[in-house]
Amino acid sequence: MFSTDNIKKIRMENNKTQLETAKIMKVTRSSYAMWESNNDIFPIKRLIDFCYIFEVSLDYALGFKSNIKNNNLIDKDKSKLRLKEFRKDNKLTQVEIASFLHIDQPTWSAYERGKNLIGTPFLYMICKKYNISADYLLGRTNEPKYLDN
Repeated sequence: MFSTDNIKKIRMENNKTQLETAKIMKVTRSSYAMWESNNDIFPIKRLIDFCYIFEVSLDYALGFKSNIKNNNLIDKDKSKLRLKEFRKDNKLTQVEIASFLHIDQPTWSAYERGKNLIGTPFLYMICKKYNISADYLLGRTNEPKYLDN
C-alpha cells in the first residue's frame, strides 16, 4: 500500500483539520482519518476528490516524485483506453497483469472496458513497478506519461 504521508502533508499545508477535510469531501471524519492513517484503503474516487479539492496530482498524493498541480477530474473513456494501451505496450496479457495484481482476469477486463474504475492499490502497484503516471492512466493529464525517477 502507498504511504499516506503526502495526504496529511497536503491537508496540513492547506491549514485544514481532518474534520474540515472530511466535510469538504462529504465523508465522516472517522472514514477520512482511517484513510489518512493508512488503516483503510483510500478509495480511488475519494482520493481523486481529495486531489481535485487541493489541486494536486494523483502522483504526488500517492508519494511519487511529482509536484505538478492538477485539478482535472478523471476521464473514464481515456482511462479504459490507457489501461489497455499500458498492458499492450508492456506485452502483457490480461491474465498476466491480473496475476501480478493478485486479481482475476475478469476484474482486469472490467477496468479495461471502463465498467469499473481501477482500485487504488492496483493503480499504485502498476505505477510503482512500471514508472507510469497515475494521472496519465486515469486520463487526468496527457503529460507526463512516465514518472521521474
